[in-house]
Amino acid sequence: MSTHDTQPDAAASSETDTDRDTVVLEVFRYQPDDEDAEPYYETFEVPFEEGMTVLDALLHARDYGDGTLTFRHSCRQGICGSDAMFVNGRQRLCCTTQVSDLKQPIQIDPLPHQDVIKDLVVDMDHFYDQMHAVDPFFDPDDPPSNELEEQLQSPENREKIKMATRCIWCGACTSSCNIAAGDNEYLGPAPLTKAYRFINDEREGDERRKQRLEQMTDDHAVWRCQTQFSCTEVCPKDIPNTEHIQELKRLAAKYDLSLF
Repeated sequence: MSTHDTQPDAAASSETDTDRDTVVLEVFRYQPDDEDAEPYYETFEVPFEEGMTVLDALLHARDYGDGTLTFRHSCRQGICGSDAMFVNGRQRLCCTTQVSDLKQPIQIDPLPHQDVIKDLVVDMDHFYDQMHAVDPFFDPDDPPSNELEEQLQSPENREKIKMATRCIWCGACTSSCNIAAGDNEYLGPAPLTKAYRFINDEREGDERRKQRLEQMTDDHAVWRCQTQFSCTEVCPKDIPNTEHIQELKRLAAKYDLSLF
């Protein structure tokens, strides 16, 4: 997939909101279940409005241009993670990306390193499988007998894992990771961040924490990370994924040395 722009954001454009009447999109189109179909880019010109996001522009292109244009979206508030795409050469959430911050034409591709189902929709099954592989749920030693009783957490511990809890499963970080692209067994940055969240939660059971740490010592877990920081750079929730993975490496090394 070609790109027009590898620069991140607003500094790339000299136009202001009032200079712009329309937004030009170049959108990746592909229907792989059609044997005769070839990928191509379709150009849409949509009216610009102040505060318009890339998702707003895509919705207008679909609703008033071509109703067969296919992409995922849901909450439109940067929470569901469903509209992560490759916009001007960078993984972004379309619902939080302002068109005024981007060079035109705005090129929109599906997330790289994923199989395309149709147009901008990619197959996320493997990503979800990797997320579930780290068992993203609590397993405390002594859960409360009363279902209404809280499992208390100290403010200090909450602060430690706070950023890791913000993951919205959008897949942007994994899509940006060269290691994940070349190693289908590598857990990837999002699952490792999820593992960090539970390993460092003081409410997690001791035995379960050791099992999680043992998983981190696998050849396709933390040791495959090459500290490229791409996952941290593209995360729409500003999660320091690389920092979390480095912390997991230290904990995994201690586990290997039987220091737990």
